[in-house]
Amino acid sequence: MLTKTQAIVLHTLKYGESRLIVDLFTRSHGRLSFIVSVPKSAKGKVKIQYFQPLTILEAEADIRPTLQLQKLKDVRLAMPFASIPFNPHKLAISLFVEEFLYVALRGEQQNEPLFDYVVSSIGWLDSQETDFSNFHLVFLMRMSRFLGFYPNLEGYAKGCYFDLRESVFADSAPLHHDYLPPQEAKKILLMMRMDYPTMRLYRMSHGERNRLLEVVLRYYQLHLPDFPEMKSLSVLKDLYA
Repeated sequence: MLTKTQAIVLHTLKYGESRLIVDLFTRSHGRLSFIVSVPKSAKGKVKIQYFQPLTILEAEADIRPTLQLQKLKDVRLAMPFASIPFNPHKLAISLFVEEFLYVALRGEQQNEPLFDYVVSSIGWLDSQETDFSNFHLVFLMRMSRFLGFYPNLEGYAKGCYFDLRESVFADSAPLHHDYLPPQEAKKILLMMRMDYPTMRLYRMSHGERNRLLEVVLRYYQLHLPDFPEMKSLSVLKDLYA
């Protein structure tokens, strides 16, 4: 069926001399893989630059559920980037977010609220000149709401533990090892209070930011099956050192 939809580039793999296999998260059909022919001529309508990390596209595709690789009929930029590819800090964050989404959205069906959240978040990062160092923390924690394991904050009290498996605060340590002690548990509450406009008010050291990132990724590993180690994590940890 011929469909027009917005799409987010998750991953690109070269296939032969002039073709790409591109994983897209589409607004209309969720996660799909496409085979794309890229003309060698600069005059071609489809350009390889369209398939850079997290690029937002307007795509027209012949989507057939029985095919593993769909075919793009037409594609153009929906939201050209003004700064992400040119700012080394933003580029490192975007590469991490791209790798994270590539894993977290495996098998994701149509989810328009999630799609809109990702697009608006990428747009915010691209437009922001300063104060975006906590972006990836806010992005990951708030995305858990769309995937069904947003932390339950109602039971928090001073001195509580946080059970990473059950996503709840507890008066005592669980019998397993996947929990945060009180000193770290209260930072879950802190992170859930942050959003993009206000996160600049929450100052963190380099070590604190990296520790929270480790906690968030462990949280995802517990709630999404076969969630791997992130290859781009070491680069992101080196930011703002």
